[in-house]
Amino acid sequence: MNGKDYYKILGVDKKVAGDEIKKSYRKLAHKYHPDKNRGDKESEEKFKKITEAYEVLSDDKKRKQYDEGRLFTPSGAYGSGGFRPGDFAGFDGFGNFQGAGGQDSTFEGNLNDIFNMFGGAAGGRRAGSSGRRARGRRGNDVEATVHLSFDDALGVVYVPITLTRNSTCPECKGTGSAAGTLPETCTTCGGRGSVSEDQGLFGLSRPCPACGGKGSIIRNPCSRCGGVGMVSTPRKIKVPIPAGVKDGSRIKFKGKGEDGPGGGPPGDLYLVTRVAEHPYLRRKNSDITMELPLTFSEAALGTRVEVPTIDGRVKLKIPAGTQSGRTFRLKGKGAPRLKGKGKGDMKVTVRVVVPEKLDSDERKLIESLEEIGPKDIRAHLNA
Repeated sequence: MNGKDYYKILGVDKKVAGDEIKKSYRKLAHKYHPDKNRGDKESEEKFKKITEAYEVLSDDKKRKQYDEGRLFTPSGAYGSGGFRPGDFAGFDGFGNFQGAGGQDSTFEGNLNDIFNMFGGAAGGRRAGSSGRRARGRRGNDVEATVHLSFDDALGVVYVPITLTRNSTCPECKGTGSAAGTLPETCTTCGGRGSVSEDQGLFGLSRPCPACGGKGSIIRNPCSRCGGVGMVSTPRKIKVPIPAGVKDGSRIKFKGKGEDGPGGGPPGDLYLVTRVAEHPYLRRKNSDITMELPLTFSEAALGTRVEVPTIDGRVKLKIPAGTQSGRTFRLKGKGAPRLKGKGKGDMKVTVRVVVPEKLDSDERKLIESLEEIGPKDIRAHLNA
């Protein structure tokens, strides 16, 4: 069978519909399944190729890439056009692709159909699997909240926090076994972590009852961690908070979370910032806003007012005849941009304050202004 022509492997035409592909796959998979042909290497190889072909052709996206010659597959086939040398470094034989820069990625296929057909992976293994146990899993992420003042959020600040996280046990180095001992390979499953049960023609795989699916048994648990390999320890650290964070910002510190069990990679640390409100300043993205109270005479005659900014006080010119609600922009006087250069602006909105109570002299002055002011400022409402 040609390992590069998936249509030929499944015995279907290139224009065939998905249902026909599935039908052909079921028929061939049943014929060449390893549990039905124990010890027959040729049937086992055919079964692997059939499964690989189905994983690609049953997925519309992968099938399109394959037809256009843009899909790299585990068998080395570069779509229907074949593998083009030099495009990739190649697979390591376990489904892991070693790409540029030595970075691993995993070839993933949809094996739901074969699981449904045979009640689980045949013989306790997926098609194409070497039986190799998985490496240590990734550690859990940790999330904490830090509280900042309004001013602290505008500049870089180091905040002390106490984290309680699971880390590798220093006594047993994560093995879970007492000093001088090591976990023993489970004799029930041979270290695989799973066992097979024959059910007529096929086999059903389930976690090993002796080791709980770990593949090893700890005879002498570590006294520090009780055989878990991890301990929960509080740790005080100072973390840098970048300038310009807002209330609710979520900052990621890669690899600063919990250690990974079994030597796996660590998780990440996420800090959520809570910024206290300012008495009169507000944040809107990178801009800072404030309301500036003015008296009637200041708004009518014009004035110069000192305005507080994050860089100190500056003088703002208020022209004569300024209306309540007018906004003045102070360029570059806002908050630092968290993901960019420079700062936002400061926006000062004028609010003319009308006195709630007047004495007799004040009333006479305002009444005299009424006599010399515009006769009808609402004439346009009557048009």
